[in-house]
Amino acid sequence: MSYDLMVFAPEAAPKKRPAFLDWYDEQTEWADEHGYDDPAIATPALRAFCAELAAVFPPLAADAPDEAAGTDYTIGRTLVYLSFSDWDRIDQAHETVFALAAKHGLGFFDVSSDLAEVWLPDNKGGLRVAHSD
Repeated sequence: MSYDLMVFAPEAAPKKRPAFLDWYDEQTEWADEHGYDDPAIATPALRAFCAELAAVFPPLAADAPDEAAGTDYTIGRTLVYLSFSDWDRIDQAHETVFALAAKHGLGFFDVSSDLAEVWLPDNKGGLRVAHSD
């Protein structure tokens, strides 16, 4: 079991909750015709986000066993889905991903939260809650 977070290009995602959740479901079918491990396919802001986050939470090696502790990056054109399996670092993961999303003007989706909060840039260098359960 993992702790999952997602960052996304805010211009790519619907702003209202029902449409956002439909978009999320569609995106996480991983049906695009590209690999999902190369930041080069992502927007510039997502690439910069990945580079900074990888310095703190390196991506798991492709051949890592399923039970390996670490961070799995699934990279799309307009989102990065992160699965953290090191439960001792979950609070740090949330804090770091949230801060870097704000820094790079990205949206933040707390996939594993009971409230499943979606945050959007507040145009002041931070994030604001857009919607939640």
